[in-house]
Formats: sequence, structure tokens, C-alpha cells
Amino acid sequence: MTEKKILIAEDEKPMARALEIKLNKAGFETTVVFDGVSAVKELQAGKYDLLLLDLMMPNKDGFSVLSDLKEIKNKVPVIVSTNLNQKEDIEKAMDLGAKDYFVKSDTTISEVVDHVKKVLGL
Repeated sequence: MTEKKILIAEDEKPMARALEIKLNKAGFETTVVFDGVSAVKELQAGKYDLLLLDLMMPNKDGFSVLSDLKEIKNKVPVIVSTNLNQKEDIEKAMDLGAKDYFVKSDTTISEVVDHVKKVLGL
């Protein structure tokens, strides 16, 4: 099996680094970007199997990234990783095409790997 490529869009650098290390150790190839504009550009430039997307980022928030992906018909599965836990935020993200959603403060890094594997069907 070839390595699955994951794009991590997370503006909190320590969190991004922790996700990168854990996902790499789990056998995934990762790329990290720190804002929504870079996430959309990277998805248009490269082939990714999954996007791990924070909602609160500079330049373009995660909701806008989801809208852009829908508009350009990019079908990459998206897992939203955020500290927004309002029902409305979850529903909005899922309506915009997110496949999964978790609250960072309630989820361990190991559980994030489980979310990724589940969405990728591994």
C-alpha cells in the first residue's frame, strides 16, 4: 500500500507539529500549512488523500476553505479539527462537506489518528 498523503491546515504551530509527528509515525505522509489560503492552494497543486482542517485560521477560515473546495469540486475528504463545539458550527461544517469533526480539547493526538484511519477506511 502506498502512503496516504494528508494535508494538515492548522495555525497553532505546536499542535500542527504534534499532528505531523503522530501521523508520520502512523505511516502517513504529511504536509503542513498554517492558513486557509495556503490550504486551498496546496490542495489545488497536489494530490492529497485527506485534509485535516482547523476552522479558526488567519487569511481564510476553515468554513471558507470548505466552501472553496465545494465550489471547485475538490472531493478530498475533510476532517475538521477545532475547538468550536457549538452544534451550529458542527452542522455548518458537515453541510459544507466535512466527513468528520472533532473538538481538539476533547481529543487526544492518538484519537486523531483513529479519526483519520476511519475516514480513509483503513
